[in-house]
Amino acid sequence: MQDSTDKTPTEALPESANGTQNAVPPAPTIDEPAVEVMPSLEDLLKAAELKAAEHHDAWLRAKAEGENIRRRAQEDIAKAGKYAVEKFSGELLAVKDSLEAALASDNQSAEHLKEGVELTLRQLIAAFEKSNLAEINPVGQKFDPHQHQAISQIEAPDESTEANTVLNVLQKGYALHGRVIRPALVVVSKAKTAPAA
Repeated sequence: MQDSTDKTPTEALPESANGTQNAVPPAPTIDEPAVEVMPSLEDLLKAAELKAAEHHDAWLRAKAEGENIRRRAQEDIAKAGKYAVEKFSGELLAVKDSLEAALASDNQSAEHLKEGVELTLRQLIAAFEKSNLAEINPVGQKFDPHQHQAISQIEAPDESTEANTVLNVLQKGYALHGRVIRPALVVVSKAKTAPAA
């Protein structure tokens, strides 16, 4: 007779509380959904390092592009300052040519010389207009300290002239694109004083 402790491997299953043997759980079938496996820390670290490298590369490219834009802008500013008067200089060359032509002629009458000077002046005025260089000639206007510089004050020539009116312009002023580059030198009228009693 065999000892009760000698059991075959199939008989060595644990018994439940009611004395029956527990069955082996069945193997998973293909129809059951697979359990998702979490990626390992090494895989997560490699993915993060790849993203960091991509972002670093994009940052370096953006930084280089920003430096290129800054450098180009500085070069453009330097060129603009250096060649700002190029157009105006071209206009003045015609004026210089006219003056040289007038001086080159030996036998000129005063009338011809005057006509040549007037023509040259018209060329110069046209060059000023093309470059937005406007003349300030304020005779009869109210004195404006932003555009005029008063040299002296004199009594008004008549009763109708108000105080601080420009009576005489000693030197015309000029404004470039509305900005005064030279104020007009003017003589203005004084305020009328009451007669002494």
